[in-house]
Amino acid sequence: MARNAARKSSSAGLLPWLSLALLLLIADQFTKVLIMGYYQLGDSTYVTSFFNIVRAHNTGAAFSFLASASGWQRWFFTGIGVAAAVFIVWMLKSHAGQKLFSLAMACILGGAIGNVIDRVLHGYVVDFLDFHWRGWHFPAFNVADSAITLGAICLILDELLRVRRAR
Repeated sequence: MARNAARKSSSAGLLPWLSLALLLLIADQFTKVLIMGYYQLGDSTYVTSFFNIVRAHNTGAAFSFLASASGWQRWFFTGIGVAAAVFIVWMLKSHAGQKLFSLAMACILGGAIGNVIDRVLHGYVVDFLDFHWRGWHFPAFNVADSAITLGAICLILDELLRVRRAR
């Protein structure tokens, strides 16, 4: 009896975080479909003096790491993304009551799955947010990358707050 109640409680606590991850995944995929429908590779639209919408393809990982490899990186990064997603769901199930930690995990989960979908469907990740300033150019990125970055920031903040509480 107690086990069943604990399982139901764990599943109920997991649902909001999986819903957030799904929402981020849908936002990521929707924006990528728009970009692929309206832009050819390399097309760009000026938005402000520091921001453009572009269509770029990244066959590598963050900052185009291993992008020039011979193609094996597609399945390597797909595997890492799938393994990370499984691990994150397990972590969410174990720690669903820790709000900041779970927020971080949900953001990373939604972003990781979004980029895995791109790799499986296209062989590359579709990037389109392009920031630049006075000759400096940040690599183009997407909603999934933003969610992963937000999740990483929340993880760091969660750990700093945990250490502070422990003192």
